[in-house]
Amino acid sequence: MALLAPAAPARQPHREAWHRRALGALVSFLPLLLMLLLALGTWWLVENSPGPIGPATGQPLRTDPDYTMTDFAIERFDARGELKLRLEGALLRHLPATDRIEIDGVRIRAISPDGRVTLAQARHAVANGDGSEVQLIGEATVTSNDAAGVPLVMRSEFLHAFLVTERVLSNQPVVVTHGATEMRANGLVYDHPTQKLDLSGPMRLSLPPRAR
Repeated sequence: MALLAPAAPARQPHREAWHRRALGALVSFLPLLLMLLLALGTWWLVENSPGPIGPATGQPLRTDPDYTMTDFAIERFDARGELKLRLEGALLRHLPATDRIEIDGVRIRAISPDGRVTLAQARHAVANGDGSEVQLIGEATVTSNDAAGVPLVMRSEFLHAFLVTERVLSNQPVVVTHGATEMRANGLVYDHPTQKLDLSGPMRLSLPPRAR
């Protein structure tokens, strides 16, 4: 009768080191930790983000001149280097709030592309920034020539001259002299390129005597 050998003792499972168990647990909870960190980061950004930017509160525009010139002369030239405009006067003040120029004792010489010359002067003037539009105030005079070269002189306490389009307007009494003919009216619109003069209101015309 064969003797049975005693059964081998059961093999005990190998106990893992504690650091390996901790690493496994950390790996298992890693997605949850990442989501928690993402939520915390989002909350921090919301709490620390700057508020919406309100409308800019810039400095108010100055009402006093930002620069002045005395006994000045300003000249403008075209692309070919030919003189287009000469603006001179006793005193110039630039107003930054409106980008306007005020001139005392103004004198203007404007030359059209075909060479026609227009002269203007007044006690006071208000012009835009580039000098293409000038309001002449006080003993205002604009002198030009018609197609035949006859002088045309417009006088008033107010003349509004557009130097680029060569137009002159006035809504105040005017005296217009064309050669030896004098015309008085309550206003005018003069278009130099077309040589058209429109007078408004009651008019008075003085003609030279006929030559015998």
